[in-house]
Amino acid sequence: MTQLLPSVCPLDCPDTCSLTVTVEGKKITKVRGSHVNPLTQGTICGKVSHYPEFVHGPDRLLYPMQRVGPKGEGEFRRISWDQALELIYDRFTTISREYGPQAILPLNYGGPHGFLAGGSMDLRFFHRLGASRLSRRPLCGGVKEQAFFGTFGAVPLMRPEHVAHARLIILWGNNVTVSQLHLVPIINQARKQGAKLVVVDPRRIQITRQADMHLALTPGTDVVLAWALAAELERSGGLDRGFIDQHVLGAEAFLERARPWTPEKAAEVCGVGADQIRQLAEMYQAISPAVICPGNGPERNQNGGSGLRAVFALPALAGKFGVLGGGLLQGASASFPKTPARLQGEEFVQPEIRTVNIVTVGRDLLNGQLRPPIKGLFIYNHNPVIVHPDQNTMKRGLLRQDLFTVVCDIVRTDSVRYADVVLPACSHFEYPDLYPAYGHHFLQRAEPVIPAVGESLPNTEIFRRLARRFGFTEPALQASDAELMDEALALDDPRLQGIRPSQLPLDRALSMQFNGGDAILFKTTFPKTPSGKIELLSSHLEKAYGAPLPTFRPVASRYPLALISPGSDKRTTSTFGGLRYSDEVWLEMHPEDAVARHLRDGMLVRVWNDLGEVHLRLRVTDDVPQGVVCSLKGAWLRTSDNQQTVSALAPAHYADLCEGACYNDARVEVSAMMEGTC
Repeated sequence: MTQLLPSVCPLDCPDTCSLTVTVEGKKITKVRGSHVNPLTQGTICGKVSHYPEFVHGPDRLLYPMQRVGPKGEGEFRRISWDQALELIYDRFTTISREYGPQAILPLNYGGPHGFLAGGSMDLRFFHRLGASRLSRRPLCGGVKEQAFFGTFGAVPLMRPEHVAHARLIILWGNNVTVSQLHLVPIINQARKQGAKLVVVDPRRIQITRQADMHLALTPGTDVVLAWALAAELERSGGLDRGFIDQHVLGAEAFLERARPWTPEKAAEVCGVGADQIRQLAEMYQAISPAVICPGNGPERNQNGGSGLRAVFALPALAGKFGVLGGGLLQGASASFPKTPARLQGEEFVQPEIRTVNIVTVGRDLLNGQLRPPIKGLFIYNHNPVIVHPDQNTMKRGLLRQDLFTVVCDIVRTDSVRYADVVLPACSHFEYPDLYPAYGHHFLQRAEPVIPAVGESLPNTEIFRRLARRFGFTEPALQASDAELMDEALALDDPRLQGIRPSQLPLDRALSMQFNGGDAILFKTTFPKTPSGKIELLSSHLEKAYGAPLPTFRPVASRYPLALISPGSDKRTTSTFGGLRYSDEVWLEMHPEDAVARHLRDGMLVRVWNDLGEVHLRLRVTDDVPQGVVCSLKGAWLRTSDNQQTVSALAPAHYADLCEGACYNDARVEVSAMMEGTC
């Protein structure tokens, strides 16, 4: 019997699409978009259409396994769930007895984005165990999150649908056709009504082909460009002094840092024309409503927080807020009345428990001075071998013979190869969950559309069983999925309109409203900073990071080419990297850089720095500026003949906020390879 059933996409993407799933028997045969979510309107990306192969393909994990071969070789034998739980209990208990429970680390990230699978019963279990805590946000999104929180507080500024009313749209480090697809028709709607489109991005991304202007800035120089725009606005009388006096804190301190950056001086650093800077400043001053739509790209460098803060300052200085379609497209995560402390069992956390930064876990695994050392690792919702910077350090850490590693996943990722025990997890089509979003203001719920494949279990059930085996008897550690949904949000918040999250109809996306209407900053929502104003001089960021204002540090390296690794249209982070359709991986290089190295299109090239090297086919194109090369992130190890990917070339130093990852600070050299060598 064929059924059409509702679901929701859980991928690490702003759009959180509603889906219609075709089920035949117990198998998914097709995934399409549905119209339940008014934003996504029945459209999905090409990646999601590959879900049937992902869920039912040959790499699907079907039962628990135990390692029988050398670490990293991926040789396992089948065991039962009881045996797997017993092995984990025995080893974690032994580690806790000898080193203390903080020698155990959960290593999870953004596989599924539902409230339940993404961080509920799992964190309750690890908090109760007394394991080390993991700071996840620095890997991606955390730098922007802190820059935003320090400037505006936890507040939604506008809805993506409002962009249709803008007359100037600036996409800043935001490849919308890959990473925010449903913003594209909204931009097109605005364009039909005469809106101008500007793209700020090192690459000539697809939407640039319909833009009025493209500023191909050097990676990591966003703060300089934004400073120059702010200074040019001041010189040309483009600041809204009335708005600044009433609603902005620290404008003068910010402008003191911006004023030295003339268009000519900024152009030398940013790699864009001084005339382009002047032209964009003129457009931004003259056109309203104007909206800036930043992506995560600008955060992926050591100046990431500063760059985003300077970008966020522009609509405050120019008074672009308070009108439909104007301001800054940010803050969607804050539109939901979340209660993370209750959902994640913060009552179990002891104050002395340490926190480990996800960016440098590989380094910590090899740190002989770390006390206590990491002796037990539980990897889930994550493929760290592919995703983390400094890939080779991560691999060396996972090869430690004294490290007991559990990997829980849906498919056999590259990280599974390093496991001692493997646990099969359900896909999101096999369990219920509740879905907020970080790119829109709709809350959605989904129920399973097929039974669990093989012996796989949902994350919540896996950690319930672990809690029972460890003898943890607290009721919170056996809460049902429905109870967890209701504990994810504040039930008395008017945004829920009296609906219990666990009972949200599957054919409805609940719109978050504020004071009776959509979020519009300074109309229905207001800054939640200590001052109640937009803080360009941030008290929060000064206290947390010693960074009251943005700063700029050039990258120092002996390697001449900046390597960027943006998102792929075939993978979401590394999800779907196991499917053969995503195996084609290229290095893009500007023609002048290719000529200088005697390289030709289609050649096999060696890309290297002190951290590693990757072998890729070369695509010579002026889609990247001179001095910049590009290879899309998330490809699996088999795509390079020496079992390294671009993550091997990314450094593991920290950004200026959140101790965030700096992938785009990678600097490399490129040379030809002889075919058949490695």
